[in-house]
Amino acid sequence: MPEQRPRVDRWLWFARFFKTRSLAAKAVTAGHVRLNGQRIAKPAAALGAGDVLTFRQGDRVRIVRIVEMGTRRGPAPEARALYDDLTPPEPPRETPVAPVPRFEGKGRPTKKDRRDMIPKGGGLLE
Repeated sequence: MPEQRPRVDRWLWFARFFKTRSLAAKAVTAGHVRLNGQRIAKPAAALGAGDVLTFRQGDRVRIVRIVEMGTRRGPAPEARALYDDLTPPEPPRETPVAPVPRFEGKGRPTKKDRRDMIPKGGGLLE
C-alpha cells in the first residue's frame, strides 16, 4: 500500500495549530507557510515525515518538524505527538510593574493622594 502524504492544511488542522481547516488553507494560500524553507501556495501540497514547516501563529513564528502524519484531529496530547517543536523560546518580556500606590494614614485616600496615584503624563484615559 503506498504511503499516504496528507495535505498541508489538513495536517496543520490535525496538529491543532489552526482552529479550522479553512483557516489553515487561507494561511497557506496567502503564502504564510513554508515547507522545508520553500514558500508554498497550495493547501494540497503533500507532507512527509521529517519535513519542516515554518508558519506564523498569532504573534509568533512557529517552526515544527513533522514526526507523524496523523489520521484524525484528536485531543491535544495526541496532536503534540505529531511534531517536534523547533521554535526558539521567546525572550522573557519585561513587564513594567507599577509600584503599588500607597498613602499615609488610614481610611480613604484624600483627593491629593488619588492625584498622586495617577501616572504622570496622561492619566487613565489614554
